[in-house]
Amino acid sequence: MVNSAFPCYTIAMSARLIVALDFPAASPALALARQLAPLRPWMKVGLELLMHAGPRVVTELCDLGLPVFLDGKFHDIPNTVAGAVHGAAQSGAGIINVHAGGGLRMMRAAREAVQDTEPRPLIIAVTVLTSLSPEELREEAGVSRSLLDQVVTLAQLAREAGLDGVVASVAETAAIKAACGSDFLVITPGIRPATGTVDDQRRIATPRDAIAAGADYLVVGRPITQAPAPLAACAAILDEMSKTD
Repeated sequence: MVNSAFPCYTIAMSARLIVALDFPAASPALALARQLAPLRPWMKVGLELLMHAGPRVVTELCDLGLPVFLDGKFHDIPNTVAGAVHGAAQSGAGIINVHAGGGLRMMRAAREAVQDTEPRPLIIAVTVLTSLSPEELREEAGVSRSLLDQVVTLAQLAREAGLDGVVASVAETAAIKAACGSDFLVITPGIRPATGTVDDQRRIATPRDAIAAGADYLVVGRPITQAPAPLAACAAILDEMSKTD
């Protein structure tokens, strides 16, 4: 039953919003998830929460009827990543990610690890972290390609591996879609409302710009989780997402 307090377009758009539960314990994460449950956005469990609360927190979020993105960013030898992804799938996560930098064989192993899981989770590859600037990628990571070329190259490798999509900034979304096809998913972090702050992100965009650029899912953390009224902040972002030209 749709909660009459929220417009139908808000409820529908919430299937494309992922809230980053970056907390050092399960209790505040679950408390916030319960507050946001009427809007039914995705919940993202990242490394901070995972290491403090353990994989059980994913199951607890699923028990609330909320879809979960397990943001483990797995990056290891193919056999190890396959085992980790298989374990992540057993927790109930609907999206699981790996690092595209692990290579073709590693990504294929991740995809094969869940091929018999029902329902099968989406397997997504991280391209270049949105906290990295082009200068840092070149001077510190030693990548000679431009940032855009590196992201698109890794996206094409992920598609070749049979993955469902990638994590990339809004600035690279159109190029990824052009290179990999409109059905290849793009999850965009670094989303800030028009009145929000940058924090530690480098490549950011507003919710409206992200949807207009073709992003399939938007990841939002502090503008919701640290808001005085998180449910209202979440609804405002969903409203902004819906107002694309």
